Amino acid sequence: MILACALCGAAPGNAAPVRNDHPIVGTWRFVLPDGSCQEIYRMRADGTALITSASEVAETEFLIDDQPDKNGFYKTSDKIVKDNGKKDCSGQVAEVGQAVSSFILFHHSGNMFLMCLQASMDACLGPFVRVRGAET
Repeated sequence: MILACALCGAAPGNAAPVRNDHPIVGTWRFVLPDGSCQEIYRMRADGTALITSASEVAETEFLIDDQPDKNGFYKTSDKIVKDNGKKDCSGQVAEVGQAVSSFILFHHSGNMFLMCLQASMDACLGPFVRVRGAET
């Protein structure tokens, strides 16, 4: 996963359920800027996610703030709990146990977000675009 490589940091690994109407719940697509690869994130209300990136398929557990901070960022952490051992869009193989921390900033529409290293827009990936009609 591109994000696992780009946003490495210490993070807890226990999934925690989120409310069903939390903006993170759903299916999200991130396409590399050159269009050569995409990642799909299926974020579930039970605090787990299924992520596909090139040939990689990974399962993660995540924690995310229930509400954003005063600047609109949600702090989140994610830990890989299962991986098929295949290469992701960056050509890397993720390791089970690898954890990432990041800050999510949603577009006012709720249909896009940026994932940032800190609670600022100085170093972010995105946009992640909601995939309508896809099951989580």
